[in-house]
Amino acid sequence: MSAQATRIINALTEKDRFSEWLGIERLAEGDGFCKLKMTIRPEMCNGMDIAHGGITYSFADSALAFASNSRGKIAVSVETSINHIKSLKPGDTIIAIASEINLGQRTGTYEVRVERDNGELVAWFKGTVFRKEKEWFEE
Repeated sequence: MSAQATRIINALTEKDRFSEWLGIERLAEGDGFCKLKMTIRPEMCNGMDIAHGGITYSFADSALAFASNSRGKIAVSVETSINHIKSLKPGDTIIAIASEINLGQRTGTYEVRVERDNGELVAWFKGTVFRKEKEWFEE
């Protein structure tokens, strides 16, 4: 765990009402890394009683934001994609594990594995971020 990563993610989550609505729980964080947990609720489901694809996408996108900003520079996504592998039902608990693949001066690439709490892969998300010159905390 990195004190800087925790401080930045605290600042991000302080105003992140959408991640709050999702019910995201932080499990672990560090430089270029984040692990989150949430449970699928009935209001997150579509007409087929499975989780709307946007829910899994948003969950993974939050993990991307936390992991990519953890290094100190403000980072914003410029390209993302997701593969939905398994459907989710109300009551399913899922884990997002965001890991840094490549870190450059101006960009970073991350993967986010979304798994059931038993480790079964349900979605795979990839994101590229633009790293601004501005730091989170100018000290």
